[in-house]
Amino acid sequence: MALFDFPLEELRSYRPVRSEPDDFDAFWQRTMAETNAFALNPTFVTIDARLPLVHVEDVRFNGFNGEPISGWFIRAAQQTEPGPCLVRFHGYGNGRWLPADWLLWPNSGYSILVMDTRGQGAGPGATPDPHLGSHPQQTGFMTRGILDPDEFFYRRVYSDAVRSVDAALAHPLVDPTRVFVSGPSQGGGVTQAVVGLRHDLAGALIDVPFLTHFRRAIEITDSAPYGEISTYLAKSREDEAAVYRTLDYFDGLNFVARSTTEALYSVGLMDAVCPPSTVYAAFNHYGAPAEMVEWKFNGHEGGGLSQHLLQLDWLGQRIG
Repeated sequence: MALFDFPLEELRSYRPVRSEPDDFDAFWQRTMAETNAFALNPTFVTIDARLPLVHVEDVRFNGFNGEPISGWFIRAAQQTEPGPCLVRFHGYGNGRWLPADWLLWPNSGYSILVMDTRGQGAGPGATPDPHLGSHPQQTGFMTRGILDPDEFFYRRVYSDAVRSVDAALAHPLVDPTRVFVSGPSQGGGVTQAVVGLRHDLAGALIDVPFLTHFRRAIEITDSAPYGEISTYLAKSREDEAAVYRTLDYFDGLNFVARSTTEALYSVGLMDAVCPPSTVYAAFNHYGAPAEMVEWKFNGHEGGGLSQHLLQLDWLGQRIG
């Protein structure tokens, strides 16, 4: 993939007008009030993951509508005092997978809580999504409930994610002043929602975020997952206004403008999945101090492990 979006200097200053519903704040206050009406009930059950240098716990807590969400809590085996914790949200269609997939962070001095995204994971402990919706949909998750903000799939996911931070805070070995949120792609979009909905976080790591600047993304890329929406609209033309109305409640631009949490972003300048202009649109609307790492010759993979090493440096500067 070549450089296909705006020139770099234009990207760096790209700050489009946000399309924000008048009741955006009221919608999310109501959503979180409904979610928080259910007890969190976090549980942490030690499992034998055959990884003697780390301690692994199977996590369960109640998310949206009181529905159970699973995850992992992984820390260094020798940790005995509260320390920094990273809450991790994963990419589109992925799950919490195996504890061995998350060893970088506990081996770097951070505990990590990995939230399983409802309806997307697989294997033992995968989190189902009982809200399937009844209107026609495309394959995937982007059009589940897309005609009504109350029914849209990501209303549930964003609510679960906010509650996952509460689950981390409930663990006795987590320092409440040093909780960070992070994720790539879908996980980056979910991270943006979380920093807009809560203001008690130490920092955010946001990589090649999805769920951002929908109105441009849908028009300049036909790659999935954004392509699921354009495919739906190609067949349901009369739904365009309702679709965009729903998406405005979930657009990362509207969340990051409310953030008080400093962040480290990354972007792949050849990313056809989450186009660079959509990432810069969020970055340039970000409401707190933020830094951007640009990967010129990379697509949606971004900087990979190289980005993680930069993140460790950035985190280290903030925790001492």
